[in-house]
Amino acid sequence: MDLKQFVNWDENEKPLENIVTDGGYVGIFRTIACIGDSLSSGEFESTREDGKIGYHDYYDYSWGQYLARMAGCTVKNFSMGGMTAKCYCEAFGPWNGYMDKERKGHAQAYIIALGVNDILNCKMELGTTADICREDCTKNKDTFAGYYGRIVQQALNMEPRAKFFFVTIPDHGGGGEREKLADGHAALMHDMAAFFPSAYVLDIRKYGPVYDEAFRQKFFLGGHMNAAGYLLTARIIASYMDYVIRHNMEDFAQVGFIGTPHERK
Repeated sequence: MDLKQFVNWDENEKPLENIVTDGGYVGIFRTIACIGDSLSSGEFESTREDGKIGYHDYYDYSWGQYLARMAGCTVKNFSMGGMTAKCYCEAFGPWNGYMDKERKGHAQAYIIALGVNDILNCKMELGTTADICREDCTKNKDTFAGYYGRIVQQALNMEPRAKFFFVTIPDHGGGGEREKLADGHAALMHDMAAFFPSAYVLDIRKYGPVYDEAFRQKFFLGGHMNAAGYLLTARIIASYMDYVIRHNMEDFAQVGFIGTPHERK
């Protein structure tokens, strides 16, 4: 028996070379939390009678829920259209109990997909990992990096052994100032993964498809994705996570103990 047919491990493999449709090794997690904005919430756009655009978060169509159905795990949507890291820290997270282990906040893994509204739309200062106070997250600087770090720190307070997956902003093609800002965001995600324990980057910007006009015609409905787009995103996220797990099997050997008082030493 060739073990590679089960692990599919090749040291030269690049992310997203092998696409999974059943969740792959994401299935080792029983609970995952998705922290994000409209694109993590299955948001669809409608046209109202007055001609204005309506925005609707249909969570059952979110890539997180497609991922849950693929991998057979529970995925929690800690997301909402328009979400920023600042809003999550100061209002949305605390109000909904997402920063409270005894309420809803606990998960074995956290996928964080924030930055579009913060960096591209609200022009918040990007910041660096130097803006994060390891001892007290409330002392983090008021930058995107500071608020993003606070989210991770709060999750670590709830579950010190949790795994984290930081998602970069997809490449929309064409260059320009927004793409430069997205490049800076991607660099920060890699710095964050080096700063925090058990953190990995899902670098969709580098390895994922370009969201150009041809892509948008198939997978978008206005400024947000359609149902097929969210399903495709779920397959991309699942395949990238599967790749990370397969290439770091030792890091994930004790996932089954996350959320319990037990461990193997």
